[in-house]
Amino acid sequence: MRIIKWLFSILFTFSILGLIIGFFVYQQLKSELPDINVLRDIQYNQPLNIYSQDGLLIEQFGEKIRIPISISDTPEQLTNAFIAAEDGNFFSHIGIDFKGLARAVIQLALTGKKKQGGSTITMQVARNFLLNNKKTYTRKLKEIILSIQIEQEFSKNEILELYLNKIYLGQRAYGIAAAAEIYYDRPLSELSLAELSMIAGLPKAPSSYNPISNPKRALIRRNYVLQRMLDLDYINQQDYASATASPITAGSYTTQRELYAPYIAEMVRNDIIKLYGKNAAYTAGLHVYTTLNSDLQNAAVTALRANLHQYDERHSYRINPQQKRSLKSSHNTGATVPALVTQINNQQLTAELKDGTEIKLLWKNCPWSTKYDPDSRKTAHINSYQDIIELRDTIRVRQIQNTWRLAQIPDAEGAFVALDPKTGAILALSGGYAFFNNKYNRATQAKRQPGSGFKPIIYTSALESGYTAASMINDAPIVSTSNSAEESAWRPENYSHKFYGPTSIRTALRKSRNLIAIRLTRALGITTITDTAIRFGFQQQQLPAKLSLALGSGYASPLQMARMYAVFDNGGYLINPYYIERIESSTGELLFQAEPLSACAQCANNTAPRIISPQINFLMNSLLRDVVQRGTAVKAKSLQRIDLAGKTGTTNDQKDAWFNGFTPDIVGIAWVGKDNSKSLGRWETGGKAALPMWIDFMRYALKDKAEQQLIMPEGISKVLIDPETGVLAREDSPMGIWEYFTEETVPTQYAPYLGLEDDPAREQNTSDEATPESLF
Repeated sequence: MRIIKWLFSILFTFSILGLIIGFFVYQQLKSELPDINVLRDIQYNQPLNIYSQDGLLIEQFGEKIRIPISISDTPEQLTNAFIAAEDGNFFSHIGIDFKGLARAVIQLALTGKKKQGGSTITMQVARNFLLNNKKTYTRKLKEIILSIQIEQEFSKNEILELYLNKIYLGQRAYGIAAAAEIYYDRPLSELSLAELSMIAGLPKAPSSYNPISNPKRALIRRNYVLQRMLDLDYINQQDYASATASPITAGSYTTQRELYAPYIAEMVRNDIIKLYGKNAAYTAGLHVYTTLNSDLQNAAVTALRANLHQYDERHSYRINPQQKRSLKSSHNTGATVPALVTQINNQQLTAELKDGTEIKLLWKNCPWSTKYDPDSRKTAHINSYQDIIELRDTIRVRQIQNTWRLAQIPDAEGAFVALDPKTGAILALSGGYAFFNNKYNRATQAKRQPGSGFKPIIYTSALESGYTAASMINDAPIVSTSNSAEESAWRPENYSHKFYGPTSIRTALRKSRNLIAIRLTRALGITTITDTAIRFGFQQQQLPAKLSLALGSGYASPLQMARMYAVFDNGGYLINPYYIERIESSTGELLFQAEPLSACAQCANNTAPRIISPQINFLMNSLLRDVVQRGTAVKAKSLQRIDLAGKTGTTNDQKDAWFNGFTPDIVGIAWVGKDNSKSLGRWETGGKAALPMWIDFMRYALKDKAEQQLIMPEGISKVLIDPETGVLAREDSPMGIWEYFTEETVPTQYAPYLGLEDDPAREQNTSDEATPESLF
């Protein structure tokens, strides 16, 4: 009896000590616990979302894909499935499952190993939101204490909502709504019981039970979840039988990008990081709406790729070692897809696409008649596919309407940018053939010589200095008077290698006469030209202080050229290109709204600076329209409109080909060149290599837009002139043409009658005249 009392005393003492120690441990742990009230204002990590102006998703940036959803919008059977799989007593316990904890303790005692077990949904919420995943006894105790606190402060539905939005479900999906989109490409409300159960089985082991990588184990886990739902009376036997008989329907769906605009997406990403920091950029769930018009963006990408393929097909087929790569290791690039050659003869070849589709390519549809061997650097004629392709080669093909034809990744690159000339909003932008093949953004980062595309700066300077569209300049060889050895050796000439004598400024710009641009630059002074260019947004370092500047020997990006030509399009205002329309928080709060300075003569506020007068702008617009109607861009007349204007540009050795053009509503810049600055090849001028891209784009962009007349402003006169002399023509002159002048520069002399040597007007015309054209 004394022994029993002694043992009882010892047990009682140790119990009291245990309670005291437990109390102090509890107090210590409690002091270290985070405040559970932070759960009331949880900011879930969400990716950066970038959209077009009309709301199409361009790109998502961020490691975690999450779409928060309220418990009221969650299908009841999904919550039932999670409870059945993870915590059958969820609605009855106080935050901890004593039986589960007991099993975990017994397992620890028997094996000596700590294993995850006995965790309720509430405990998982405590761990995922407030603690770390490190398995320690201390963390488990904290988890238990926090779970009890959470259950006291939050309803069961609130706890479920936190849990279902937080859990990792594989494939970068965090939360149930993201998992539905990634595994099934559908919202939760459209998923079947079998599909909901598949998602509910993932938290235990997202990799092991992944229906994409481990379909057999995923099926076993799904059926286990369904059995648990049956056991808990969440479903009946018929539901169970039907769901367990369902096959796996999960697929690997990334978030669906609805618009291909990766170059703009990268520009936005960099800006958001600068504004908000890298961490917030990728986790705050910002929604960025760009200025892109999705239809115009698609048109730009299509036009650029088609034009580069057309360029490529004008040259030889390049023998490529890549043809020996396996089909599996080859990927879609731009408009081309890989295909494995399975049969080949003189007339056709048969190939298999990655998805198993069999296609036939007829030799008569082959765009090439020659091949180029980069090893021997020789070009040879080809008579059939067998001259360039072998059986089991992996080739590239592209589809034009319903016909497949041989293709290759173009040897040249390109860029296209379209602006709203009044606001500077970028409507479309493509910085290259295929972003994931080469991420260099040629639309914004390229520093290329603009060539003759720069000449409107020269002619603007000339008109502002008193010249007129009718001023006659001598198209003759240039003799350098410079002391510079480089300029003394410089012998500029026209593209045609011909000289045309006295030529009007209108004709000179229309025909892109180099020598006249140089003569004007020399007469006006390089400083005058650079001052004008700087007004148009160029920087001093872009403008070499030598006569070659007249031929566009500086540098600019396509986007900068778009800004330059927008001035002529919008009435003479310098706008700032921009591409972020607005930024919203993850909850829809407006964080930023663009307020661009616009070209507006009637506006009192937010007006872009006017840099040329309405009269000079009208004259330049008239001259640039003439380039399309009768000049180097005459191919654009295929659009059958009179409101098109622009200027071709070609640099030495055809290293760059440009077309800088506009309509009253859109400025479009097309550029083609090689990244290594090698020649595009003989005859590959702006009118041949770049203009077709612009035409293809504008054909779509203008299909529903009415033509707009060029409105003559006050201060402009339209008079009949003699095209040979640039002075007034008599009303009955058979050679007279109409020309525009500012009121200050209207000619006062008349041209003589041909053949009447004693005509007084002729005598008057031969007298000395202090006009700019008399300098030549």
